[in-house]
Amino acid sequence: MQTLIWNQLTKTQQQQVLQRPSVTHASQISAVVSDIISQVKTRQDDALFELTARFDKVQLEQIRISKQTIVQSGSKLSDAFKQAIDVARKNIGKFHQAQKPRPTLIETAPEICCELRYSAIERVGLYVPGGSAPLPSTVMMLAIPARIAGCDKIILCSPAPVSDAILYTAAMCGVDEIYAVGGAQAVAAMAYGTQSIPKVDKIFGPGNAYVTEAKRQVADDYQGAAMDLPAGPSEVLVIADQSASPVFVAADLLSQAEHGPDSQVILVTNCKSFAQAVSAEITRQCEQLERKNIAQQALENSRCIVVDNVDEAIAVSNQYGPEHLVIQTEQPRFLLNQVKNAGSVFLGAWTPESVGDYASGTNHTLPTYGYTRTYSSLGTADFMKRYTVQELSEASLRALAPTVVEIANAEGLTAHRRAVTLRTGEEN
Repeated sequence: MQTLIWNQLTKTQQQQVLQRPSVTHASQISAVVSDIISQVKTRQDDALFELTARFDKVQLEQIRISKQTIVQSGSKLSDAFKQAIDVARKNIGKFHQAQKPRPTLIETAPEICCELRYSAIERVGLYVPGGSAPLPSTVMMLAIPARIAGCDKIILCSPAPVSDAILYTAAMCGVDEIYAVGGAQAVAAMAYGTQSIPKVDKIFGPGNAYVTEAKRQVADDYQGAAMDLPAGPSEVLVIADQSASPVFVAADLLSQAEHGPDSQVILVTNCKSFAQAVSAEITRQCEQLERKNIAQQALENSRCIVVDNVDEAIAVSNQYGPEHLVIQTEQPRFLLNQVKNAGSVFLGAWTPESVGDYASGTNHTLPTYGYTRTYSSLGTADFMKRYTVQELSEASLRALAPTVVEIANAEGLTAHRRAVTLRTGEEN
């Protein structure tokens, strides 16, 4: 990892240091994705077969995975894996059940009743990355809150070949249909529908830069589908002081670096010698990883930033807005109120980022690219929409009428005024 002294950099250099690697290729990615979406819209299933062969090197016989294949997936998995999924499902379910919004009813004035109600989004599409690292954990993070919210139709797309772990977990979490298609073409298929894949109202799930761009493009099209949040390549920022363990910090950084070559990991510390110790530990631990080559590519886009103090470290983190923020300092909880931009925060030496990825109960579908400034971590409410209700009596309308009439007159909206005054007998 490249080590940089923060206060020796100009403002422009500081911004460049915190730049995401995939953002530098944004225009190229946008053009590729636009072409893929156009192909899927016009050629539908034929495009999916062709694009899957091109990008995933898989010749599909059918796009939808049969129920028999899904049922059989469980027999190929260990009891230990199934037990782990069961524990994680319960924790994730408990946390997301607690998030389910409840209706609100208040009287803003006598006999003026205003309500806030919620209903589930009817049809949702879940995108689960696959390929070299199939993610059954992502199935749980998406399908469990969808079921709790009460969505009528839950479909799932994942690149072919879809692993037995994903199939089994999807079945356990109540997914209705599973399709062996990935990438931007899967997003396009769910947004517009094909002969095999039904159109959905909203698409959820993380993915690479192409998946994220596809979600953005279909969400911008009123005929497409809404998106949950910009959840692209993984990223983590670790704030650590000299009290932290270089072994633990290196492990947390590598846990995200192994996701993909476009992942980014950043260490911010107030101790240069600690930064050197972490760098040495990363080199040692990286040799033990099965995905060593991927992690090494990600580390090329990663940084170690040395600051003057922990408060400055928090300021750097807030400027970056990480997907995952790990705080390993003497008193990490004391820094929590200073955190403004982060998808999910992990406090203390005994809270590795991995627990949030898998089983603590929080959701690991999080905004990236610095979108933590305006987007939140995925939750049950994201699978729902809210609407308002109001009900007045004759007496309460008469009491409120002068206020409505005055504002309607000021806006020059005669029909608005008359909708009230015709009821109160003040106008013919």
